[in-house]
Amino acid sequence: MHTLILYSTHDGQTLKIARFIAGRLAGNDTCEVVDLGQAGQIDLLRYDRVLIGAAIRYGHFAAELHDFIKQHLAWLNQRPSAFFAVNLTARKADKRTPQTNAYTRKFLAATPWRPDRCAVFAGALRYPRYRWLDRIMIQLIMRMTGGETDSSKEVEYTDWQQVGAFAQDFAGLTSKSGLK
Repeated sequence: MHTLILYSTHDGQTLKIARFIAGRLAGNDTCEVVDLGQAGQIDLLRYDRVLIGAAIRYGHFAAELHDFIKQHLAWLNQRPSAFFAVNLTARKADKRTPQTNAYTRKFLAATPWRPDRCAVFAGALRYPRYRWLDRIMIQLIMRMTGGETDSSKEVEYTDWQQVGAFAQDFAGLTSKSGLK
């Protein structure tokens, strides 16, 4: 099976998750991990299924996610497909599902794409890597939500067991007719 994994990231955690999933699929699949911004340069018809991962920043997914879906909706809905969202809200266990994560729930309600699988993963907090304004804004958001505010720290909240379980579930998604 030829799998396309597209990602949109701000600080690299979504790419790290996408590569982890590709590594889990590598034994049975040919996987390509591609930046969503570069997806217009590839032949989508070569792929049997697709996984898209996107990060939230300041409450929104990148415009390139919405643009890609709009341009390739028929292709997406004809193939087995899955979506994963990455955000810091998901650092809380009760905000780590598509039903309980407000950003993902809102996205799924608004998009005409109907992914066959969906997951939400906690991202990473990378204060030392942020520009000054981002660091201040994210620190303020963390203060309001009870998160880490020490701007000298980097904290990875991603639950890699959760990501591994999702990769295994996605690996079983081989056709539209074989959906669970």
